[in-house]
Amino acid sequence: MPETLEHSAAAGHRFDTVLIANRGEIAARIQRACRELGLKTVAICSEADREAPYGSTADSFLCIGPSSAAKSYLNQHAIILTARLAGAGAIHPGYGFLSENAAFADAVEKAGLVFIGPTASSIAIMGDKISAKRAMMAAGVPCVPGPDTALPDDPATIERIALEIGYPVIIKAAGGGGGRGMRVVPKADVLHEAIALTREEARKAFGSPSLYMEKFLEHPRHIEIQVICDDHGNAVWLGHRDCSMQRRHQKVVEEAPAPWIAPDIIQPVGLACVQACLQIGYRGVGTFEFLYEDGAFYFIEMNTRLQVEHPVTEMTSGVDIVQAQIRAAQGHVLDLIQGDVTCEGHSFECRINAEDPETFLPSAGVVNHLALPAGPGIRVDTHIHAGYKVSPYYDSLIAKLIVHAPTRAEAMARMREALAGTEVEGISTNIPFLRALFEDGAFAQGETDIHYLEQWLKLRRAA
Repeated sequence: MPETLEHSAAAGHRFDTVLIANRGEIAARIQRACRELGLKTVAICSEADREAPYGSTADSFLCIGPSSAAKSYLNQHAIILTARLAGAGAIHPGYGFLSENAAFADAVEKAGLVFIGPTASSIAIMGDKISAKRAMMAAGVPCVPGPDTALPDDPATIERIALEIGYPVIIKAAGGGGGRGMRVVPKADVLHEAIALTREEARKAFGSPSLYMEKFLEHPRHIEIQVICDDHGNAVWLGHRDCSMQRRHQKVVEEAPAPWIAPDIIQPVGLACVQACLQIGYRGVGTFEFLYEDGAFYFIEMNTRLQVEHPVTEMTSGVDIVQAQIRAAQGHVLDLIQGDVTCEGHSFECRINAEDPETFLPSAGVVNHLALPAGPGIRVDTHIHAGYKVSPYYDSLIAKLIVHAPTRAEAMARMREALAGTEVEGISTNIPFLRALFEDGAFAQGETDIHYLEQWLKLRRAA
């Protein structure tokens, strides 16, 4: 429906130029979304990324610092100053780097710019796992058994909490993420040692020794629910994803929808996620992450940013999530309601990394040959090309290969063909590993949990 003045982008949200505070494939992806919305872009780079191909297609391309991420992509002052000097009215943080940094979001807004993401307060609430759990419990979102408070210092009280939850338990840093700052405790005699080690890890990695304790689920799947919210009290969820194929807590393959979960089981959880967003005044896109075991969902955290795996939800829902995120930041009313959301077919995403397929050690160097698949139901999100130099300074992700087909079996077959048609020479990649994984019988049947891939790799090494 046509927007009235009341429902149009608020004056404070208006912008026609976006600074993309990121690099690699996500910088290219955001730039494409901006162009399709008629927005100009300012791309930034470190000295190591001066030859990035998306620089030539941006309206401005500016180097903001040395190769070290701490002095470039994490330099908040340099990014905000560059945005103001380049005439950008908004900053898109992508994922990683500063995307979930509440202080940065606040600094962007105080500088008179728009942060393309949730408010600083929402990031702070959901970034702290204890306050996030408390908010989710208040909204009726199912959570992993365990208190919604930080662990005390008193050893006897900690022992009592563990006994009430029941072993095994898991100790987690309140400000943690990315698989860091957590430790499984199988029995009582190692509890206090685990607490001490995790407190020190949390203090060093996240600046806070605050911990919490939950029940450790032994064979769960990792399920995600994607949400989009506007500033006008509207929110929807766009179906679900399975991200159980993980190595060292890092996702390798994602798919949508999660297989073998009945609609009547997932629907109440999705609606509870929407309700949680409305309660905290959430804006933009976000992802609720759950463990799923024995037919029950357990909330673990919310990512207050765009996810690496957003393409599988785009392919099944037909919604351009990056454009929706930008429009929400502009103050537009969400242009769909829950009844409009229909998810069709099945999608897989493979993360193609510059790494040895056996040892998984990073592989830097020049890509001297590149062949990418094409055809119906195949999408490649990447920033590399033949002649591109892969830097040793950053994450090893160089491309995302995404497929979509009417059924899961057809999508798997399409991914096998797409992987067979993907060639990257000059550096090592994990493509041989991905090809082998898509031939695995248990994965083909959807009979996997978050521990499966590690076990599969151990068996391959032993063979």
